[in-house]
Amino acid sequence: MQFLCYALICILYLSMESNCEKGSVLITGGTGFIGRALQFYLRQKGYVVNIVSRKPGPNTVTWDTLDKSGLPAGTQAVVNLVGQNILQPGSLWTEQYKKDVYSSRVNRTQDLVKQLLAANQSVKAFVSFSGVGIYEPSTDKVYDEHTPLVANDSDFFQTLTRDWESAAQAASKQIRTTIIRSGVVLGNGGGMINVQYWPFFFGLGGPVSPGTQPLPWIHIHDMVRIIRLAIENESVSGVVNGVAPQIITNAQFSRAFAAALNRPCLFTVPGFVLKLVYSPERARIILEGQKVAPKRLLEEFKYEYKYPIVDAACKETVAQFWPKTPFLSSHEK
Repeated sequence: MQFLCYALICILYLSMESNCEKGSVLITGGTGFIGRALQFYLRQKGYVVNIVSRKPGPNTVTWDTLDKSGLPAGTQAVVNLVGQNILQPGSLWTEQYKKDVYSSRVNRTQDLVKQLLAANQSVKAFVSFSGVGIYEPSTDKVYDEHTPLVANDSDFFQTLTRDWESAAQAASKQIRTTIIRSGVVLGNGGGMINVQYWPFFFGLGGPVSPGTQPLPWIHIHDMVRIIRLAIENESVSGVVNGVAPQIITNAQFSRAFAAALNRPCLFTVPGFVLKLVYSPERARIILEGQKVAPKRLLEEFKYEYKYPIVDAACKETVAQFWPKTPFLSSHEK
């Protein structure tokens, strides 16, 4: 009798678990900072999650398999986070490295879109990343999704993001497509926080000269929730600025992060140091910035930010720095 009761409970549990599944999502770039957090979050919300990687593994499809066999059966949404790290520590900014950065985003996205269009309408939502680098650096103008873009072919990063978005938009003729122009993502486990934590922890952190450059940002908790919104909400499509509503400078972030760690913010990192480390062209990502507003998220989709203010975002990030996983708390909504 006990065995029968136990078997019935197991059957009921499996049935409930099956009913809770919301669908299957495929993530490219799933092993990166945002990808790992998104995997955790979507599984927590009842999704079946597979990732695309160069190496095989559990719940993993290789790029070779994807090219030969297409999307995994039952895939209902695809999230495209693919792209080589631009600010990879120790990397030299050579022409070959720039080609790799471009190919890993634009060419990979073109390949992915071919598979999406061949999936016979099974995919209902496609979410692809881009960056706020598509906007011209400015300390006064505020950009939103409706701001006309000024093409500057001499700017590598503007060309990169423009071509990346164009490759993704090719899917929109058949699939509801959303492009998220992401700012700097703050959170435990990766990104800028991993680079800056220890200098600030030892009281040596500070803004990057001049400090007045805008720093468009967003907390990882909000980023994964916005991606989920784009997957589930059928009214969401087109370009969305994936940034927090608070517009800040590099110096304001540095003060907030130092305060969250209860440390001083006394030092300024000279610009020439970053130019030596990253090269002048690449250092512009940090030395310059854009004021970017999430107009569509706030006005059209009525999205409510979990971390709209950088002070609270920094405090949460510091509190969650140890341990590095899980990326999101169990009560994340």
